[in-house]
Amino acid sequence: MANFTDGNTNVCGLIGNPVRHTLSPLIHNSLAEITGINMVYVPFEVAEGDVSDAVKGALALGVRGLNVTIPYKSDVIPCLEDIDPLAKAIGAVNTLVRTPNGGFKGYNTDMTGLYHSMQDEGVELEGRTVVILGAGGVARPAAFLCASKGAKKVYILNRTYERAMDVAGEVNRALFDLSREDLVTADGINAEGDPLDIPEIVVPMKIENYRDLYEEKEKFITLQCTSVGLFPDVNSAIIEDSEFYEHISVGIDMVYRPLETKFMKLTAEAGAKAVSGLKMLLYQAIDAYELWFESELFAEMQKSGEDKKTDAEQKAVKISKEQADEIYKSLVMEVTGARNIILEGFMGSGKTTVSEILADKLDLELLDTDAAIVEAEGRSISDIFETDGEESFRDMETALLETASSEHFREMVISLGGGLVLRKENRELLQELGKVVYLRTKPETVYERVRYDDSRPLLKTADPLSTIRKMQSDRGSIYELAADFIIDTDDLTPSEIADRIIEELGIVIV
Repeated sequence: MANFTDGNTNVCGLIGNPVRHTLSPLIHNSLAEITGINMVYVPFEVAEGDVSDAVKGALALGVRGLNVTIPYKSDVIPCLEDIDPLAKAIGAVNTLVRTPNGGFKGYNTDMTGLYHSMQDEGVELEGRTVVILGAGGVARPAAFLCASKGAKKVYILNRTYERAMDVAGEVNRALFDLSREDLVTADGINAEGDPLDIPEIVVPMKIENYRDLYEEKEKFITLQCTSVGLFPDVNSAIIEDSEFYEHISVGIDMVYRPLETKFMKLTAEAGAKAVSGLKMLLYQAIDAYELWFESELFAEMQKSGEDKKTDAEQKAVKISKEQADEIYKSLVMEVTGARNIILEGFMGSGKTTVSEILADKLDLELLDTDAAIVEAEGRSISDIFETDGEESFRDMETALLETASSEHFREMVISLGGGLVLRKENRELLQELGKVVYLRTKPETVYERVRYDDSRPLLKTADPLSTIRKMQSDRGSIYELAADFIIDTDDLTPSEIADRIIEELGIVIV
């Protein structure tokens, strides 16, 4: 997020309804931080019928740029001074950029974002067959994109055939309009008064007829454009038949909550590449961000003269692949609920070592609660126990978690002291902070690891192994209660444990 706001802070935002759970502020405020631009991005929930007033208000207040989400991507078009030809062709706008005349120009970065996510995954559309599942708001720009980028055939499968037919017709006509200059009417008549022969690249189908697609000689690219599989309906897919997925080469799901939908699971099980819609969300935001801040630079070029064009162009905002990957990692952690990765377990379970490896692998900050308290107090845990008692130490742990929660700590690996989760209020705070991983370890393994460690005040007994067994018996069920998932560590190296956690969370290291 931008380090400060002042009279020069650029304001950008999102209009739609609802918008309270949007991930766009995370993306755009991260982009501002990465690029060093003084900008803040906020969502604005706009009531039905107020879109025109919202746009006028944004212009009056000097808002730099806006994104538009459902249900206003078409409603906003009459409010624009200008519209990009591709956005006009697909009839939907999701990005507004200020013009020199003081209005907004509309773009559709949903389409470019989808294409960029495909490129990022190595998906080529030229000469390919594409199958689009669903005929809702996302299907139209998706079909237009695939056809305009050279797909030989695009099938739109929908439960309501008439809707699929309408979308196919609209996209075929829009593609044809862009390719011809002799169109003067909207009813299929050219300037000479002859009917136009519009090619049917996009073909409607009833979704129950999906087996007809098996006649295609090559495997097809499939875009899942319905809401089926969206949380909490995580155990559903629009087509459940496993045979269908054997004909897919790449499956892209526009749904990104959960990160791995049932559609994606079925796609991967059939040996095909499965791609989350989270990539599209990221790249449509990046494309919008670049439009907002390129426009200012290009305006400066016009004012400063042609001789300075090259210098200004070199300043144009362009997000690198590495920067995009860094933000994508943050998105994955947010979507999976792992704003922070939290390791719990009995002493000697490997929390400290594994947390260090995780922080290094994922380039995250590391917080060890025991070490943080020792540093803050300026004395060892043994000294705190002996001087103030265990309860006082537990109060310090709770205070530390309350600070982490109130200050919205994120993108950290947090290693917990062995007894921290014993308090119910601590467990509740941990659920707010992120994903809790229980590193479960047998008593005998723990004993071998800590038997010569004099810094463990709870093990200063005549029979440490018996103490470990009793404490694990008492605490085991509490650790399990606090955990989002459990990893048995006895036969794994610390690096293998870290890899298992990364895999479980669905985080891709790039």
